[in-house]
Amino acid sequence: MSNIKTAIIVGGGIGGLVTALKLHRIGVSVQVFESVETIKALGVGINLLPHAVRVLTELGLEEELKQTGLPTAELIYVNKFGKEIWQEDRGMNAGYRWPQYSIHRGRLQMLLLKAVKEQLGEEAVLTGHHLKSFQMFGDTVTAHFENRKTGEHIGSYSADIMIAADGIHSAVRKFYYPNEGLPKFSGRILWRGITESTPFLTGKSMIMAGYQDQKFVAYPVCPDTAANGKSLVNWIAELTIDDEMPSRADWNREIDKEKFAPAFSKWDFDWLNVPELIENTDAVYEFPMVDRDPLPQWTFGRVTLLGDAAHPMYPIGSNGASQAILDADALGQAVLEQPNAELALKAYEQARLEPTAHIVLTNRKNGPEVVMQIVEERAPNGFESLDDVITQQELEDIANKYKKIAGFDRDTLNSK
Repeated sequence: MSNIKTAIIVGGGIGGLVTALKLHRIGVSVQVFESVETIKALGVGINLLPHAVRVLTELGLEEELKQTGLPTAELIYVNKFGKEIWQEDRGMNAGYRWPQYSIHRGRLQMLLLKAVKEQLGEEAVLTGHHLKSFQMFGDTVTAHFENRKTGEHIGSYSADIMIAADGIHSAVRKFYYPNEGLPKFSGRILWRGITESTPFLTGKSMIMAGYQDQKFVAYPVCPDTAANGKSLVNWIAELTIDDEMPSRADWNREIDKEKFAPAFSKWDFDWLNVPELIENTDAVYEFPMVDRDPLPQWTFGRVTLLGDAAHPMYPIGSNGASQAILDADALGQAVLEQPNAELALKAYEQARLEPTAHIVLTNRKNGPEVVMQIVEERAPNGFESLDDVITQQELEDIANKYKKIAGFDRDTLNSK
């Protein structure tokens, strides 16, 4: 094991909190610093793939996940007319040793925050601490924090290593890559909502409809609602636009549904009424679909990047949060295996930099969802027989290739 005894984690999101749990478990004293004054259960739905659920299960969170997330039974791609292109079982239904969970991002974050405070102590998470600057001196890294609202200096802390889990607008990433600029805009906008409705298909189904320029995603996220015979459905409407990327100040802002709803007005499938789902949603939030180019390096001495600070990616293939969790696991493993801080952080980078770069670039080409685009290009007016449009072998190859790229090939994962 390395000589790392203490760690600073910048960012109290999913990646930062899982890293805190992982490092604590192997004997590292951890302090988490979060910019916001109060961590709230914000956001909408995300998916946790089996490889990420494995990590959380090993951290003792199996029962909490069962109570908070809904195990995804199947994934279905359909065209813009609601006709099936691809269906596959997911999670334990597909023979994995661990489930895939559809879960509310905010509820997952609060679950992790509770676990960190219980295991590390209430004082392990300091909110209202925005990273102002940091320096490395010999065997330590010192971070200086301020109150973001007032600019007042509120403390300096030193540790053996610092992990930047401070998201797509990471201050630490900007320090090392000052000329990188804004995230890269795909030209597509996401509108997100969450609505209670009647269950569709199995009641544990995740569906994706449409193609690259117009897409609708829906899946239920709440086991309590499901137990009462209803579904709390997380949905995402996506359109390619001609406008520029919204300014950062407008990201995740509540918007008028009329901005996008007319484009989906005819998407009433027998088994899912998209216009009705949108109409019945109280609040809809807008977000540009963005990422950043893969970096040549994450680790600089005793400082490294993790999660969206390291590899922000398009929300394709249900991968963002899962990859941050895999980062945390790899970092913990490197700390266990390497003799000192610099070697541990470099080993972590070596394990994760190339795989995540591959996912970022694959997601730019629509990842496994490329099957929807292929079908749209070959049969824009729909199809009678899918076999006339795309072969089963082509569909299987695309799905299996992505699982390998993203690290959740079933046989490989089950053998761990």
